[in-house]
Amino acid sequence: MEALVGLNLELGHDDTSSVLADKCLELLGKDERKRTVGEYVVADARAKAVKGLVELVCGNLGSAESLFQGFQDSEGYVGNAALSYGEFLHATRNLSLAKDVYQKVINEVAENKDFSGMHALAACNMASEEVLLAAICALGQLEAHMGKFSDAEETLTKALNKAEQLFGSRHPKVGVVLTCLALMFRQKAVQEHSTSLLIQEGLYRRTMDLLKAPPLESEGNATMGSSNRRDILALARGGYAQALCVQQNREKEGERMKRWAEAAWKNSRFSLTEVLKTSESSNKLPVIDARIGRIM
Repeated sequence: MEALVGLNLELGHDDTSSVLADKCLELLGKDERKRTVGEYVVADARAKAVKGLVELVCGNLGSAESLFQGFQDSEGYVGNAALSYGEFLHATRNLSLAKDVYQKVINEVAENKDFSGMHALAACNMASEEVLLAAICALGQLEAHMGKFSDAEETLTKALNKAEQLFGSRHPKVGVVLTCLALMFRQKAVQEHSTSLLIQEGLYRRTMDLLKAPPLESEGNATMGSSNRRDILALARGGYAQALCVQQNREKEGERMKRWAEAAWKNSRFSLTEVLKTSESSNKLPVIDARIGRIM
């Protein structure tokens, strides 16, 4: 059921994801005695964490916080569950602890050789390799949010290599990581008063190619529907538009691209402009989850 929640989140079916996550909690809650025993504790933590992930995607940080309370003391504080907890900490600007959680997930998943226990059983975009990729990608984003751009570039490059190794160089998940890289270069350019327009433009162009961006002549909202990675594509196109708008001979193209991206953007927590203008001092920090290709 965890995998079904993850797949529906990736497809943009948030209501279905929420219903499935609630059902998972309901099933585990039917026998309170078992919830204090071994694998049931792990399953309970994972059920709460995947529901917390749904709440994060929907922008309900208060609801997510209640689900993650006391999480560090749980036996289920590993893998998928720990990653979602780390993303909650990241989104709420508890950066130091979030970094520790991401490192813990990376180390544990990379070193784990036993796939028989409840900790390791997972499927689809919740499988261990996807968790490892997403944790590396999240760590790179966090380092960028902390202004550690050299570390961020190195970490996100590792995530890119991992994505290409797992899925091939033409997979949409590669585009998700490329978007994180492009955002990092933009944040770096703003903070250091430098320019990286050509790098950003190249990353965004490749992302749009991998995500099969529809033509600008189409209406962003009507064309995208509730399709998966909708916000990632809108973000990539919006970032590309910004890079074009500062170039005098390409301003009109940039404005068209910006209008399309704003029409396609449907994130409930952030405006497109807020994500593109993220800096070390931002009150809210967007986190891109590479498992589900969503912005939280």
